[in-house]
Amino acid sequence: MLKKLLAIMAAIVAFQGGALAQNTIKLGVVNIDTGPFAVSGAYVNDGAAFAVETLNAQGGALGRKYELITQNHAGTPASAIAAANRLVEQQGVSFFTGLNPSGTSLAIASKMSGLNALFLDATAASDDLTGKNCGPNYFRIGITDGMQVNSFRELAAKSGVKTWDLLMADIAVGHDTARRFAAAIQESGGKINKTLFAPITASDLGSYIDQLLDKPAEGLLMYYPSSGGIALIKQQRAFRLFEKYKTVLSASMVNEILIGAQGDASVGLWSAQSYFWTMPGERNAAFVKAFEQRYKRKPTYIDADAYMSFELLHQAILKAKSTDVTAVRNALAGLKAETVVGEVEMRAADHQLLRPLVVVQATKAGEGKGEITMRSIETRAQIAPALSPECKM
Repeated sequence: MLKKLLAIMAAIVAFQGGALAQNTIKLGVVNIDTGPFAVSGAYVNDGAAFAVETLNAQGGALGRKYELITQNHAGTPASAIAAANRLVEQQGVSFFTGLNPSGTSLAIASKMSGLNALFLDATAASDDLTGKNCGPNYFRIGITDGMQVNSFRELAAKSGVKTWDLLMADIAVGHDTARRFAAAIQESGGKINKTLFAPITASDLGSYIDQLLDKPAEGLLMYYPSSGGIALIKQQRAFRLFEKYKTVLSASMVNEILIGAQGDASVGLWSAQSYFWTMPGERNAAFVKAFEQRYKRKPTYIDADAYMSFELLHQAILKAKSTDVTAVRNALAGLKAETVVGEVEMRAADHQLLRPLVVVQATKAGEGKGEITMRSIETRAQIAPALSPECKM
């Protein structure tokens, strides 16, 4: 009799646990765990997990708690699509973010019309995602290459440099950034001397460095992200490449994630990014304090953007008073909210988040050690990307 009673009680507990799991609002992360972008994967996971913990501590939404589910992939478009499909079709996730370069985000975005889910992209920068490839179920939380180029235009003007060399990763956002920066420099009367594209997986960049050393321009712009950026910055040191230029700008190369591996080899380089922990405001100060208590480190821009993805989604769910995908999508489009970076707006016409960005510089903190210093904040009005006529929702 006792055994039978215990079995009944165990069944009740299992049923209640299953009912509780079914009653959660499932949020997903599509993350890369191999290759040159894997170095950033942990930051997406931490930012997303911290958002879920924070929102659940506040009571969740609509009387339900959030549940986080992660699907890793190898960094190829096909593997990214497969991971997104697993989240939605097998795990029952309706809303997800993740670590994705533009190539994998473009692949996922192309399939969103067939999935009853929303993709809140925290990292991909290609303008095409909110341009000719925009779609109703895709929202970008992070900044675009056009926004970065708008900040680079300001930096180039302040530097007085008129001639530029470009060294870019041979990926979608590398080509986007090169094209837009060249147009901006030429409009201001400047000139592009060399434009080089290197494979993102190249282990030896000596041949590209040699080409740049042959009659270098006044300024250099580089886009070579993640572990590839570490390799490039280390390899150039033997050639003293950066010393040949008056100004060196970089995209996704000089940041608080990579600086530890770069030592002081990147000192002096300028960059633009979506967030830095010293941004002003009580909301950000509270976020930094709580995040540091939880993870024993300051939040990076990737942590912050993953966090904001779910923070804004939460606001949209409350506004919609529903987790129905169509209702949440309609609530998210045009949403205005206060966040860790200040006031933002999700532009309804193309689903691009209008937000400020920060200009940072690698500075020397000691022998063999560099650090990142925030130099300025570019406002939404200064760097907002123009609405693309190619975006047809």
